[in-house]
Amino acid sequence: MSAGVRVSVCSSYPSLALPSKDVSLPSSSLYFGRKIHRSSFDTDLKLRCNSNGTRRTKPVLAVVSSSRVPELDSSSEPPQVFDGSTRLYISYSCPFAQRAWLARNYKNLQDKIELVPIDLKNRPAWYKEKVYPANKVPALEHNNRVIGESLDLIKYIDTNFEGPSLAPNSVEKEAFTDELISYTDSFSKAVRATLSGEDSDAADGAFDYIEKALSKFKEGPFFLDLFSLVDVAYVPFIERFHLIFKDVMNVDITAGRPNLALWIEEMNRIEAYTETRQDPQELVERYKKRAQAEARP
Repeated sequence: MSAGVRVSVCSSYPSLALPSKDVSLPSSSLYFGRKIHRSSFDTDLKLRCNSNGTRRTKPVLAVVSSSRVPELDSSSEPPQVFDGSTRLYISYSCPFAQRAWLARNYKNLQDKIELVPIDLKNRPAWYKEKVYPANKVPALEHNNRVIGESLDLIKYIDTNFEGPSLAPNSVEKEAFTDELISYTDSFSKAVRATLSGEDSDAADGAFDYIEKALSKFKEGPFFLDLFSLVDVAYVPFIERFHLIFKDVMNVDITAGRPNLALWIEEMNRIEAYTETRQDPQELVERYKKRAQAEARP
């Protein structure tokens, strides 16, 4: 279970420091005791589902740039706050915000919840003053109030809006959902401990936990068989860790973990998720730049 304060918002870009200034580490620096395989990650992106659930072959872009409005910054005018509209404030690069964005998309709420992207590096003053005093994302403006904290927010969206349910459908799955949601912070902290050089074995244990959790229910590839809040909570972080470990450390986190490999494959067939994905190259480069900056004395 997670200990300490739960973190489920972005106030700035997440920190994932590397142990040295050289971010092009050899594969021997982190091996996990497993044979490294070439990931099927890139080919997975070529699959997509029709709206009726049948699969069709079509390229799926990690980022659909043309469909994304620019992020609002300090020079931007504010929206008409509390005018009866429902707005989801996010940052395109924030994994916490991606949770809420994905939940909105999966429930087909694009016409009911307006997406308002915020530039976290140059955020507008009005966002804190008029929208959300915590000055973080995600935040949902609904019924003349603002709700924050991503894990609370995805449950709120699922409960208060129409669309496919993300909730567990049994008492057993409800209890397992609580356990897995409670572990989200511990999972991220463990992986980051390995990336920072603090604990070389921590990430291995964290990914093994996910592998085991994905084997509890056998009827489907997701944590609760069907796509649920648990998948929404984890996928933004596993997306990033999968890319970073592969590119920076030459480690495939799915090697020896068939359940995790299948889960990633199936996630990349859900259009509601692929619409929120980060551009892999930009994500890795941003991580490297931040890691290099934090490694400087």
